[in-house]
Amino acid sequence: LNMPTVAIYSQDDCHSLHVRKADTAVTLSSSGPAAYLDGEALIRIAGDYGCDAIHPGYGFLSENPGFARQCEAAGVVFVGPSPAVLDVFGDKASARQLAKKHGVPLIHGTNEPTSLESARSFMESLGEHGTVMLKAIAGGGGRGMRPVYSLDELESAFDRCQSEAASAFGSGDLYIEELIPKTRHIEVQIIGDGTAVT
Repeated sequence: LNMPTVAIYSQDDCHSLHVRKADTAVTLSSSGPAAYLDGEALIRIAGDYGCDAIHPGYGFLSENPGFARQCEAAGVVFVGPSPAVLDVFGDKASARQLAKKHGVPLIHGTNEPTSLESARSFMESLGEHGTVMLKAIAGGGGRGMRPVYSLDELESAFDRCQSEAASAFGSGDLYIEELIPKTRHIEVQIIGDGTAVT
């Protein structure tokens, strides 16, 4: 498309394919997921290299309305939904609340950040063979998500999910849903150029 690209990468991702495919690659000052959560650094790099848009990838800052607002304030296009849309849908609890308000069927679960005690009560309410899925409220991409098949597994799964969510998305908040076994996940990605179609 004749659009020069600048890739960013954490120190431990220096051999990743995107580093070799971009026109320019810039290393971040740290490693692991935390490197990709530093929105100020990404905007600074975009400015240093004359970028007019940031594609935030998947997970990390891609569903963070604060980062979308930072891009807007810096005059850089955030390739993704508007901050207002991300406010609702980047937070799974508020997305569930909106769906419920409009009569959209939901999997039985909680619609707010859920403590371990509340998760235990919810799982117990499903009966002896009840199974659940713990999920991160922020972010996506399967991070901070884990099935739980018995109450004995709940605490360790909760701790692991919380830690993974905090590391990947900057928030360890979780919610819980009844697990529907043997299902498929269908996701639709939509791309547009920001102009209305009439």
